Amino acid sequence: MPVPCETRTEMQAPEFKDFAKEMVDYISNYLENIRDRRVLPTVQPGYLRPLIPDEAPQQPEKWEEVMADVERVIMPGVTHWHSPKFHAYFPTANSYPAIVADMLSGAIACIGFTWIASPACTELEVVMLDWLGKMLDLPKEFLACSGGQGGGVIQGTASEATLVALLGAKAKAMKRVKEEHPDWDDNTIVSKLVGYTSNQSHSSVERAGLLGGVKLRGLKADENLKLRGETLEQAIKEDLDAGLIPFYVVATLGTTNTCAFDRLDEIGPVANQYNVWVHVDAAYAGSAFICPEYRYLMKGIETADSFNFNPHKWMLVNFDCSAMWLKEPYWIVNAFNVDPLYLKHDMQGSAPDYRHWQIPLGRRFRALKLWFVLRLYGVDNLQAHIRRHCGFAKQFEALCRADDRFEIFGEVAMGLACFRLKGTNELSEALLKRINGRGNIHLVPSKVNDVYFLRMAVCSRFTEPADIDYSWKEVAAAADELLAEQKK
Repeated sequence: MPVPCETRTEMQAPEFKDFAKEMVDYISNYLENIRDRRVLPTVQPGYLRPLIPDEAPQQPEKWEEVMADVERVIMPGVTHWHSPKFHAYFPTANSYPAIVADMLSGAIACIGFTWIASPACTELEVVMLDWLGKMLDLPKEFLACSGGQGGGVIQGTASEATLVALLGAKAKAMKRVKEEHPDWDDNTIVSKLVGYTSNQSHSSVERAGLLGGVKLRGLKADENLKLRGETLEQAIKEDLDAGLIPFYVVATLGTTNTCAFDRLDEIGPVANQYNVWVHVDAAYAGSAFICPEYRYLMKGIETADSFNFNPHKWMLVNFDCSAMWLKEPYWIVNAFNVDPLYLKHDMQGSAPDYRHWQIPLGRRFRALKLWFVLRLYGVDNLQAHIRRHCGFAKQFEALCRADDRFEIFGEVAMGLACFRLKGTNELSEALLKRINGRGNIHLVPSKVNDVYFLRMAVCSRFTEPADIDYSWKEVAAAADELLAEQKK
């Protein structure tokens, strides 16, 4: 009889230890030497398919073969977000404690939709959101430890938080209107609901309106790109006169375009007066509120119904970890409550079942990342990280202002500086194309009130003053080339 071929079995613990140790060394070397890599890849769409087989292997391969292919297959197509030369979008956080926490989360591999599904998953999240809320000096009404109705939850993204808040606001408004007009059906009420946001808000706010099936109005920001209370009140009055039902407003603290801050201290009281749910989106800038000197920017937070920011942007907690607090989470719980027998348990009501606080049913053990980062950095070091980045943006601003060919657009806020070449939009567009074409740093543009500008976001935790000098020299050199060509 033929002897069967020897086949490899699935990976066991001894082999896993060797593989994991090798990967930890690789990750450390990658991050420690990330400056040496070209920040933006040069590959074209479809580059990867020819580099790997057309089908999955029938038998297991050696882990050493997989490791060898990371540099060959993956790294040529990676945009290095954690390079000090990466200045696009906003930062995505990264730290060794968070990476290790993700390893443990992956090993435990629970799906924490109910308390009983893994009690530690729920209970650590409750406490971590209280820790974090206290670091921001949030009103006690948002904290579970206050003994009131409020509490926090980790969402996947700020976009999810905006949608969750909208759906809670929608449920609350519909209940109120049904009590006032018992003869109105759901479709009639929904057709009359209207929400508000600034024309500077992130596109995810508009998307939340589409997903929630309600109208959202984009209101004009003032000359400093902030939404003001009087603008909101005028819109509410117009809609009430038209027979509509105002129910929801999003105030952005740190817009994507320019990091402008809506006047929550004006918006909140107006919304409270008209029974409109206030959701605060502080996705990027919210991390800065752990520093007392920046908390004036969240003045009026006591008027909000929900508040959200992303530790996974600027607070050294790896994606995904979007912190959301609600004063009255039962509006969310009631809106999402589908309770089949197989998800019931004896402890219901004694602790949150976070499946009722979010869009998906399943959830990872994300609180581990907060726990590890907060313990292994401490508040002082996290504050220092935020302050360093704010200082680097000011450093770039000073370099830009010293060159009379350039101008700063708007105010330099947090870790973002917006700038442009003086002259036409086309000139700054050409500058950006040349900067990114050189491949040494990476920027993205934006456009407000028909003015095109470049955004220089400080993104890497490895950034040093010399990196900002380097990035400015790249900008200046690209401008030298561009303006010299135009003179020919």
